[in-house]
Amino acid sequence: MSENAPNIEEEAENFLAERVESSLVSALSLGLGALITIIAITWAIDFWLNLGFTWFDEQAMVACLGLSLAVVFIRYPAKLGTERHAIPWYDYALALLGMGGTVYFVLIFDSIAENPFAMRPKAFVIGLLLVPMVWEALRRTAGWSLTIVFSVFVAYGFVGHLMPGMLQGVEQKNIDLIAFLGTSEVALIGLPLKIIVLTVVLFIWMGQMLLHTGASEWFTDLSAAMMGRSRGGSAKIAVVASSLFGSISGSAGSNVASTGVITIPLMRKSGYDAKTAGAIEAVASPGGQIMPPIMGAAAFLMAELLELAYTEIILAALIPSLLYYLAVFVQADLEAAKKGIAALPKERIPPMMRVMKEGWFFVVPYVVLIYTLFWMNMAPQQAAFWAAVSVGVVSIIFGYKKLRITPKQFIATFSGCGRMSVDIIIIGAMAGVIIGILDKTGLGQALTLILAAIGENNLWLLLILTAIISILLGMGMPTSAIYLLLATMIAPSLIKLGVNPISAHLFVLYFGLMSMITPPVAIAAFAAASLAGAKPMETGMTAVRLGWIAYIIPFVFVLSPNLLMQGEAVQVLTALVLACIGVWIASCGFIGYLFRPIGAAFRLLFVAAGLALLVPGDAFTYGVAINVTGGILAFLLIGREYMARRNGAVASPIQS
Repeated sequence: MSENAPNIEEEAENFLAERVESSLVSALSLGLGALITIIAITWAIDFWLNLGFTWFDEQAMVACLGLSLAVVFIRYPAKLGTERHAIPWYDYALALLGMGGTVYFVLIFDSIAENPFAMRPKAFVIGLLLVPMVWEALRRTAGWSLTIVFSVFVAYGFVGHLMPGMLQGVEQKNIDLIAFLGTSEVALIGLPLKIIVLTVVLFIWMGQMLLHTGASEWFTDLSAAMMGRSRGGSAKIAVVASSLFGSISGSAGSNVASTGVITIPLMRKSGYDAKTAGAIEAVASPGGQIMPPIMGAAAFLMAELLELAYTEIILAALIPSLLYYLAVFVQADLEAAKKGIAALPKERIPPMMRVMKEGWFFVVPYVVLIYTLFWMNMAPQQAAFWAAVSVGVVSIIFGYKKLRITPKQFIATFSGCGRMSVDIIIIGAMAGVIIGILDKTGLGQALTLILAAIGENNLWLLLILTAIISILLGMGMPTSAIYLLLATMIAPSLIKLGVNPISAHLFVLYFGLMSMITPPVAIAAFAAASLAGAKPMETGMTAVRLGWIAYIIPFVFVLSPNLLMQGEAVQVLTALVLACIGVWIASCGFIGYLFRPIGAAFRLLFVAAGLALLVPGDAFTYGVAINVTGGILAFLLIGREYMARRNGAVASPIQS
């Protein structure tokens, strides 16, 4: 299969290109992007400190922000949705102004930090420059929806004291507020931007190193060797490959482009229709972002924000991610059985020994990452650096299919990482400003009180509203950006209302990611539809059906954290077993097949039985009774279908 595969890197770049760029636009944005990566790497390994420079982390953050602003104004036209063939003079001016302002900020940062009162006028000028520029950069990269959210919060900072009731905020002096938002370590250059620049960028670079050394192709080959001989093997290949690569890619769209160019045509040739092939790839790709140990860098962000050990996060995230992929895997298998899709032809299944012999060394960076994190207790960014370096080393020594990373490709990892980081850096700056407003005006406390009033009598209503908001705010954003935004705005309120902290953060992460497959703005689903030649909305709706577990399981672990490995071993094991059975039974209902096609009425009963088994037995007065009822119903339904198959019965065409 692999010998005839397209060039993954080239396909991914072509597919993800948002606009036609001139050589000048491309050269400038790639060069500035490379500088972002270099700054992040040198800070991660304490390069400047070892040379005797005592710079602050905030100076690196500001420098990367300035470069990101420049990339945005060079690469993204002011009119949304248009292509950039040339750079107008005003965008040159904005790019220079953004970089100039941040350079000035870097030079005087230590003075502002030491004597903020005396430096207030200069801080005001910096804030007056940077906050509007972040607003414009956000508009160009994320669109109007997120920009409007940002605008509302900034406006509240100035007029919040005029709001009625619980929404009334603390009055602020305009000059002081602008200076605070633009220069404070709890605002623009706060924790979100710090985590992104000093941690996330390194993981994006690691993903770029894997992409440029052929790792995504090897993941696909490995998946083919493992799953190609089973029915619906092509879809199972997509599930396994996308989960492996998606864990480190940090972007569902990038994941679709890198693995989907192989897996989607393979599924189509095997017999899956266009919308189903696209939907399977679309659902499998964001799933990697919730799968330990890396979770698209979300695990490290969560550990930092919650001030918990990294191991606690990945252990908590393990069972929900396994249930997610169990649901996708089972549905792909049942869909194959329903449509009579057989295994791959033998000639398209690479021998396992050959695959391992050619690409075994791609395991090395994962080993390096785990070893440096757990045994050497390195910071996540340092672990990511050495893991990325190990990718380059093993590629040079061994080379996948005798292809070794070239100096040109190595340089491309810097520029590619930088350009991919720009959007999330801008969103990180935005999130910092929002945090600053929440803290300065008291709005954070007010929102908590409002949510408390909603959730006082109906926790379900509160969680549903939170889920909807998370999906809406997450539309079109990279994983880390989605999580940071939601962790900043929504998760703290859930925690204050008594929701387990890890449960709250995983809840918003899950629903933020579901924006990738939930219409009307389902980036991963629409990307997969384009590769499959399917209608975007149909692919999106099919993806929602295939990804149903992700809309259910967050409610389950909020109500009962047993699935997050929090509780007695017996309780955790019981919850896991019931959940696995429930996922299987409900998936049969969603697909409409077990041993034979299932009629419409009985499909509903299968779904009901599966969901009843997923209900946390300790979360409701009658929770155990619901589990028992679901188990009995499932047993009867399975028995009915088994006996019907033995007797040679088929479902009515009308019911099927």
